[in-house]
Amino acid sequence: MTQARILVVDDEPQIQRFLKPALSAAGYDVIEAATGAEALKAVATAAPDLVILDLGLPDMDGKDVIASLRGWSTIPIVILSARDRESEKIAALDLGADDYVEKPFGIGELTARIRSALRHRGKAETAPTVMVADDLTIDTVRRLVSRNGEPIRLTPKEYDLLTLLGRHAGRVVTHKTLLTSAWGPAHGEDLHYLRVFIGQLRQKIERDPTRPTIVRTEPGVGYRLVVD
Repeated sequence: MTQARILVVDDEPQIQRFLKPALSAAGYDVIEAATGAEALKAVATAAPDLVILDLGLPDMDGKDVIASLRGWSTIPIVILSARDRESEKIAALDLGADDYVEKPFGIGELTARIRSALRHRGKAETAPTVMVADDLTIDTVRRLVSRNGEPIRLTPKEYDLLTLLGRHAGRVVTHKTLLTSAWGPAHGEDLHYLRVFIGQLRQKIERDPTRPTIVRTEPGVGYRLVVD
């Protein structure tokens, strides 16, 4: 199997000294960049499979790097940053980052997020026709949702939310993205709508709606659909 190549973008030497051997030991080919400009050049010339990106770079904000990359690339981007404000996470994810890990971090969590992002590479725009999450099956061709072969009746809005999460399966979808996609731009801040419908959806698709395992909450940021 060909090694996945990971571009680590961080200007802290101690982070680079830690990440390169740790990720190499996990089976990845690691290349490095210390600035946003170096990162953009490396993505264009070295063809990495994934970018780990710090937001606090010396020449530009990491969010500008995301915006620039998303103008021409679908490469998975995992943010690794000490910025822990919800607004920073939401902005990065809305711009197109695939995931967000806070510093300080555990290498186990980071490599799990990397594996998830790599698995779902190329699925950002097009969902598979059939998705399986636990004992739930989502068939987007026939517009059927079932558990162990038994159909589950969803309202059109519940179905729209579920398939939107499915198109980004494994990744965080922000509140704003869900709201504007399902209800339009005028409802981008109406979190109550979203909580009500996500609650209704969980009542129908989760084994235990009080402990959801399919539609997971990312506190203050959005939701994530966990598929097999």
